[in-house]
Amino acid sequence: MISDVSLLVNPNSGRSRGAAAALRALRYLRARGIAVSTLMGKDAAESAALAHRAVAAGTGALVACGGDGLVNIALQAVAGTSTPFGVIPAGTGNDHARMLGIPRHDPVAAARVVATGAVRPIDLGRAGDRWFGTVLAGGFDAKVTERTNRLRWPRGKLRYNLAVLIELIALRPRDYVLELDDRRMAVPAMLVAVGNGATYGGGMRICPHADQTDGLLDVTVIEHRRLTELVRLLPAIYTGEHVEHPQVTTYRAVRVRLSTTDIVGHADGEPFAPLPVTCECVPAAARAIVPVPE
Repeated sequence: MISDVSLLVNPNSGRSRGAAAALRALRYLRARGIAVSTLMGKDAAESAALAHRAVAAGTGALVACGGDGLVNIALQAVAGTSTPFGVIPAGTGNDHARMLGIPRHDPVAAARVVATGAVRPIDLGRAGDRWFGTVLAGGFDAKVTERTNRLRWPRGKLRYNLAVLIELIALRPRDYVLELDDRRMAVPAMLVAVGNGATYGGGMRICPHADQTDGLLDVTVIEHRRLTELVRLLPAIYTGEHVEHPQVTTYRAVRVRLSTTDIVGHADGEPFAPLPVTCECVPAAARAIVPVPE
């Protein structure tokens, strides 16, 4: 049983739902007799510093209340340590919560997982000294994420859909060099995604067979074809059925190096590193608080 937690909060997550979600979670946890310290940075750098400080001080668990970007900040602090992390989803995508089976629309139910759940080792992706939990986007999808983050209207998934339309207009073939462990290949593609988890973008199953406990990264490559074919293929990503399409190839590897020009890779929905980038799967790099299997 966890007796104390540090609750890392982004009050602006999910159109400012973060503060309300944190308050409900905090009340539930304290009612269960769990001591809660609230950490709220004024920006990402301060949040990261607070998270690292809490882990170094020996907190019982670091719990991120916000979106996937805040969970990514928490991962940087807990990776490679014995400190478990939990998630109170309050963002627009919540793909970490989806990956871990945590209720995404009820902060009290998510807090209940923190109080009564099991601690399970999970793999993380690592590029240099940075970690990610879900998917690293390295192509058209990275451009869409970047565009989405710049748009101020509309809200929610409509904003993501608008970003897709804008980037489709500018889409052009891109040459990649893909290195998978001891294999090297040149591929013309519009999208290369490297997944520790299955989804990004709020449930798009880009790497549908990814397993965060198998010690491998899943790689999905979508070749560049005519725009009309691409438009027909995009809806299938939500179900994972795109991997059956002839223009899609999937791979698995421990180490993935992805090279092309003019792309900033995005991971866990945030800017991560300019390509080329080398990712590796680090088995059992973090300890996640997850629901107890029924």
